[in-house]
Formats: sequence, structure tokens, C-alpha cells
Amino acid sequence: MSDCQDSFRIEIVEAPRKSRQFRAALFDFDGTLSLIREGWQNVMVPYFCEILNEVVDPQKETADIVETVVRDFVDKITGKQTIYQCIQLAEEVKLRGGTPLDPLLYKKEYLRRLQRRIQGRVDRLSNGQAKPDDYVVPGGRRFLELLRDAGIRLYLASGTDEFYVKQEVELLNLTQFFDGGVYGAQDDYKTFSKAMVIDRLIKINNLSGEELLGFGDGYVEIENVRTVGGYAVGIATNEANPGQGVDNWKRSRLLDAGASAVVPDFSEPEKLFTFLFGGSQ
Repeated sequence: MSDCQDSFRIEIVEAPRKSRQFRAALFDFDGTLSLIREGWQNVMVPYFCEILNEVVDPQKETADIVETVVRDFVDKITGKQTIYQCIQLAEEVKLRGGTPLDPLLYKKEYLRRLQRRIQGRVDRLSNGQAKPDDYVVPGGRRFLELLRDAGIRLYLASGTDEFYVKQEVELLNLTQFFDGGVYGAQDDYKTFSKAMVIDRLIKINNLSGEELLGFGDGYVEIENVRTVGGYAVGIATNEANPGQGVDNWKRSRLLDAGASAVVPDFSEPEKLFTFLFGGSQ
């Protein structure tokens, strides 16, 4: 079942029941609302491949095979804290007979490379050369306004370090919407996860799982929201060409994760809001 109009399409796996009364919504950040870190995979994957190619037996694994291995685990873990991808990299090094570095060192080097890629964007936002909406997923701000005005309590949880998440949310002038809080990765990575944020918000607001909406472009947040009985909307943003329809790779992964509906972005916010709150069954 689908609803199509130009580049905006709601692909419906399971329509929200009329009996659902949404009271809170959890948003991922990078790729879901923010385009500041667009292309992060193009930093992480080549770097991780560099590390693995130093220890693989080329007779057993070609560079193409190594890249497939890396993309698979990076993609699967997307949405969790960055450290988990670095932990998996260390495991892959060990599996091939190498001696891995501390995962925190892998994370530090990855973030150094990523910061080099995105610093120009941050600078342009900071000095006013770019407008916040230049780096907000199309329609995102208006959709947040609609949710806020409907009395939905909004939360943001990201696998990116909390310091950077809060900084970038502020640069995009989105902090005002998240009355439930903005949460990100911690140095002690075991003290934070999106699942923990969900458990906390359900308890604090005395919610049932069916009263939770979730929005994300990664496997993890979709699974987490579905696990508690929430309604998960996959945001298959084409980050390199925002507003130009879905990223088919993201779409496939989001459907595999159990998304109840998939959209390319929020470019028709009123239409998406009506779909979610109008009741379809």
C-alpha cells in the first residue's frame, strides 16, 4: 500500500490504528533531521578498510571482500554509539590474527577525519554564511512544529557524542523543540543507548509502548521503537541530494529493520502528520 506524489511518498507497511494515541516521539539526528554529517560513511568505511587490509591474508580476502565486511557491520550497527562500530572493528582485526588497538583510539581517529570533512559546514553555520535550514532535512522544522503544537513530547537520541549533538542541534536552531531532552553518546558508553532513553521516557511519561512514535534512518532506532510496541517511521533521506526522493539502500535497510512506514524526508509535513494522527484503520 502506498501514497505517491512527486518525490514524496509514504510507503506503508502497517498503517497506524485509530486506537493509537501518540503522546511522545523519539527522533534520531544525523540523516533523520540533520545533514551536517552527510557522508560520514564515506569517512568510516575507507578508514576501517585501511585497518583491516593491514592484517588480512589477500589470498583469502580481497579488498572488495573486506569492504563488504566493513559495510555490513557498519550498516547493521548504525544508530548505536560510534564506539560499537569501533569495537566491532577491533574484533574483526583479532579474527584475522592481528592485534587491535583500543576501540577508543579507532574512534578518536575516525572523529578526527570526520571533523575535517564537516568543519566547513559547522563554520558556515556558526558565522551565518549558511542558514540552519540549509542543513535540516527538508520539512523537518515544520514537522517538529506540528508535533509540538499537537502536544507531543519530543526527544532526540543520537549515537554521536552528546557534546557534538547538542552543539549541532543548537546550530540548526532545533533545541527549542525537544522538551524531553537531547541525548547522545557518553564516554562511558555503557551508560547510554537509545533503548535506555526509550525506557526512561516511557516510565517518566507513564506511557504504553503504543503511545510512542519513532523517526530514524538507522536500523537500531527502528528496532528499539518496535520492540516496545511503538510506531516506527523510517526516514530514507537521500542526504547527498535532499528532497530528491528516497535513498533506496536506506529504504531496504529500514524495511528489514521493521519500519511501519518509510518516507524520503518531511517535505510534505502536513500530509505526514495527517497520515499519523488521522487514523487509517
